[in-house]
This record gives sequence, structure tokens and C-alpha cells, in this order.
Amino acid sequence: MADCAITFVGTATTLLRLGGFTVLTDPNFVRRGQWVHIGHGLVSRRRTDPALTIGELPPLDGVVLSHLHGDHFDRVARRDLHRDLPVFTTEHAAGRLRGKGFTEAVPMRTWQERVLDKDGERLRVTSLPAVHTRGPLAGLLPPVMGTLLEYEPPDRAPLRVYLSGDTLPFPGIAGIAERYPHIDAAVIHLGGTKILGMLLSMDGERGVDLLDMVRPKKALPVHYDDYGLFHSPLSDFTHEVERRKPSATIEYLYRGQTKPL
Repeated sequence: MADCAITFVGTATTLLRLGGFTVLTDPNFVRRGQWVHIGHGLVSRRRTDPALTIGELPPLDGVVLSHLHGDHFDRVARRDLHRDLPVFTTEHAAGRLRGKGFTEAVPMRTWQERVLDKDGERLRVTSLPAVHTRGPLAGLLPPVMGTLLEYEPPDRAPLRVYLSGDTLPFPGIAGIAERYPHIDAAVIHLGGTKILGMLLSMDGERGVDLLDMVRPKKALPVHYDDYGLFHSPLSDFTHEVERRKPSATIEYLYRGQTKPL
């Protein structure tokens, strides 16, 4: 669909244009060299600059936030995003954002749907299974969700975009493919984030594992080199793709680059 495109801003921040809808994901706008708070006293310094500032964004219909960590919703987003903007996120994050004045933060449970209608078009937002980590750190981390965006124009079949969030592959991911066997594009969070030796986001091997489970037509990796806690570079993923040859077509985005969906 020529009227559907993705722009990579940096980290997990993307701008999705789906017909008449414009959606921002995981807003992270601090600059290179600045610190973000990860939680429980942990901080990390950003190593890259975002391709856009909040002031350069077009008018937004909503934000999709996978979870409330500083590299996904930072102090710049908290300060500069409009407080009445719908933010589709976990129940945990929505409660805290409402406490910060984001009155339209939308709490979502797994498999719950929300719908936006505009000029005869529809955007369906569905919360999907995700898990940030396993083991002793799991109880210390905020809940995370994946998201399915289904753009439904009046005269064509829907376009489905899967946003992985900072998940690891786990049995619950298989339910996504069972419910949605036709996913057009997957935006996957890589980086191999590690704290105390525990993996908090997918490295290259697990990124391909997830593609084998979800089976999208196209995959676009993000969230792989922006912070010091990311220990798995994009090359780990590209090597694993070359070795295992998943069915998805892999498209790589530079910061600031836009590609059709």
C-alpha cells in the first residue's frame, strides 16, 4: 500500500503512516550522550541521536508504548508530547502516565483491542503477548506488550503490522501466528539488552527464532545499538539471517529513512 510507510527515528521509536492515521512508537528523544533511567537505580547513556525531534513530528493520532522504560518513554517525551494524545500501553504504564497528566493513556490487557475510526478508515490496535525476561529479574521489570496494528481501508484488505516490544521468544508468541496467520510486516526489537547477565531483549539468534514463530512477510529490525546496555549488534542478526534464511524478507532501515509497508 503506497499510503502506508514507516520512518525509523531511533531506538524503538518509529513513525507509522497508515493511510490517514499517523502513529508514533516508543518515544525516545534524548540526544547522544544523555542518560536515561532504566529502573531500580540503573541508568544508560545514549550512543546515537534520534533522526527527528518531537517538534518535527507530524500531527499524531496516537502513541504505542510497549512498556515504561526510559529508552522507550523518556523525559523529553514526558515533557513535550501532548497530554491528551492517546497512548496505547500496558495497564502498568497507563496508570503511571495518567499520574503524569497523560489523561488519555489507554490501559490494555493481552489480546484486548481498541479501535480508531477516521474518514471511513479504521485502525485496530491489539495488545499481544510479550515477556521482558525470565528468571529472578522478571519481577523487577515493568510489564511489556507486543502490538498488532491493523489498518483497514474501506476498499482493500487490511494491512497488519506487528510491533514486538522488548520481548523474548516464549510459548505465548505462538498464539500470535495462530490468531493472525497473515502478518505483513514485523518491527522487531533486538539489541540483546543485558542486566546482571540476564537477557532483556532479543539478540540475533532469538530475533530469528521470533520470526520463525510469527512468520511475517517482512521484518524490520530496530533497537540494536543505541545504548550501552545493548550487547548484540545488528551484525549478529544479519549473520543469523544468512545462516538460517527465515521466510520473512528482511529490510534494514537507517535512522531518518522511510520505507513503504
